[in-house]
Amino acid sequence: MEEFLLFNELYDCYSMLLTENEKLVFNDYYLEDLSMQEIADNNQVSKSAIHKTIKIVKEKLLDYENKLNLNKINKKLRELINSDDLNKIKKELKQLLK
Repeated sequence: MEEFLLFNELYDCYSMLLTENEKLVFNDYYLEDLSMQEIADNNQVSKSAIHKTIKIVKEKLLDYENKLNLNKINKKLRELINSDDLNKIKKELKQLLK
């Protein structure tokens, strides 16, 4: 479940960097909860091709996050929105801008 949430968060941040086919396979697998075999049948490709695409998408999403940290920054900003401590907010924002 934790992996599912992580990759959905990363997809929200970085989907625009994926190919149309990668988006389609990710959506079918993670959002529509289709099996790899169902996706393969729907797209007239092998199950191993779908497995490879999912693996590539996951690697790309993790790589983008490691380089850009958009998901980490997004989470931190959401935390700050709920904070009433202005000093904490200023301090955290300064750290994010570095």
